[in-house]
Parts: sequence; C-alpha cells; structure tokens
Amino acid sequence: MTEALTMMVRGAYALQKLRIQSGLRLCANFREKLKAEMDVEPTEDGELGEKAKKILVELKQRYVRLTDGIARNRTLPAKEGFVGDGVISTYTELALIHQYLQIEAQERQQFRLMGDALEDVPIWTVWLCDQVGIGPAMGGVLVTYFDIVKAELVSQMWALAGLDVGPDGKARGRTKAHLVERSYKAKDGSTKTKMSTTFDPWLQSKLLGTMGPNFLRSDAPARVHYDNYKHRIETDTGRPKGTLADKLRLRKEGRIEEADAIWHKWRIHRASMRYMVKLWLFDFYKAWRELEGLPVSRPYHEAVMGHKHHAA
Repeated sequence: MTEALTMMVRGAYALQKLRIQSGLRLCANFREKLKAEMDVEPTEDGELGEKAKKILVELKQRYVRLTDGIARNRTLPAKEGFVGDGVISTYTELALIHQYLQIEAQERQQFRLMGDALEDVPIWTVWLCDQVGIGPAMGGVLVTYFDIVKAELVSQMWALAGLDVGPDGKARGRTKAHLVERSYKAKDGSTKTKMSTTFDPWLQSKLLGTMGPNFLRSDAPARVHYDNYKHRIETDTGRPKGTLADKLRLRKEGRIEEADAIWHKWRIHRASMRYMVKLWLFDFYKAWRELEGLPVSRPYHEAVMGHKHHAA
C-alpha cells in the first residue's frame, strides 16, 4: 500500500513539475503577441506566477474558440486549412496549447486518484484531513516521505526535512558547512564520493515552500506559532535589524560577521516559517505515533531545556 501510494505521489508531482515547465515555455512563446508581462520564475511554492496564469487563461479561451464544434472523435481540427486568430496563428502553436491542456488534465486526475487512495490511510482519515491548510496533495507527501515507525523521535523527522540545525548552529541548508561526503557508484562501476545534503531537499521545499505558506494563507491554527516567533524576533533587541540591502553592503565591504548578524524581513519570515512547521510536525508526529500505538518522545527543547509547547 505504502509503496503504491509513494509511486502515485511522485508521479503526480512529476506531472505538476512538467506542467509548470510547459506553462512557462508556453507563456514565453506568446507573451509578445499578447503584449503581456510574465513572471519568469515560479513563485515561492513552485507554482506559476499571476501574470503567467493570466496569459494561460487568455490562451485557453482562444483555444476553445478555435476548436469549437470539432467532432467528438477528433481532438484537434485538421491541419489542412487551419486558420488561426492572430495570436494562435499556426497549427503548431495550437498543438502546443493542446499538449499543455492534456498535461494539466492528467495532473488533476493523478491528484484526484491520490486523494482516493488516502482514504485507506488511517492517519489521513482520523487526523490529517481535518488539518486546515493540508489537502490530499500535501497529505500524500507527509504519509509517504515520513516513516512513523522509524521516527522514534520527532527530531528524526526534522532532520529528514532539513529543519534541524547544522554544525555551525545555523538553520540547515546547502551551504558548504552543512554538506557531508557520501559514496556512490559511478556508471563505470567504481565507487566515488561527492558532497551531499543530509536531508531531502524536495521534502524541505514542500514543507517550507508549500505547506507553510498554505498555513499562512488559510489562517490555520498553526499560524499562531509563526506570529509569536516573528514578534519575538522583531522585539529582540539582541538581534540587530536591517534590510537585505544593508547585509549585501556590509558583505561587499568585507564586514562578513556584521552582515550575517543582520535580521532582515526575509530572514525573519523564513525563521518564523521553519519554527511553525517544526511545531506542527511535532503535533503530526504525536498524533500518528499515538494512532499506531507507539511511544511518543518529547522534543529536546521540552524534555531537556524545560520549554513548553502546546498544540495550536
């Protein structure tokens, strides 16, 4: 069951990635004809930007008009004699839009099937499906990328998602100080080494780039952790504040230590997001372990440091 669901999750997100890439290429191809601006890069959660979405809406409307009245057993009009509308001016351009729409439909179907499959997963039906900001897409990620039997401590889940701290005491990332040497088998059969992360970057991007922003947009109960932590940092006189431009200026001047000490808005936001996601993951860990009849261990900051965390 878990293996099959894992394949469905990866397949659905692979289609999503293909759809986003195809959408960006499509928009780049037509933005001059539509005299439209476009977000070149995906948004924080990896999706198409608002300007790109507007271009796609316009192209879909034109596609519907150009294919209106086509016989049911045909997916596109005949190439011979095709007349465009000035924007979709060639048959090849029409076929490109048709291809994008097919990928979009396949993605919707894949996520719908994944949602159906989740109905057989106890933690989804008992707890996850009731969490504000968590839908079947994110639910599929959570139940397939985490192994609750192996995760005896919530810190193991944090480490897998890159929500722990590195050896330098900073948030885990892809900086040189946080990489470790791993062995791998090359194509020629020899064993080689490379520097790699200690966590799953894709999982980290989904939790911090998709799930976290979902909590904020939907005003989920977990948001209280974000707001409280953000307020704590903003009012902490021991943390020097400034802008990202200030940080870049100091680094340019060679004042690296001063630059790294600055708490700008984006850094505060990211730190607050990590804190919120970490505490929500503990609630998830606790609910899942209890459901499976497994012992629950308190996180380090509660068990050792005496700090208290209450579920939102």
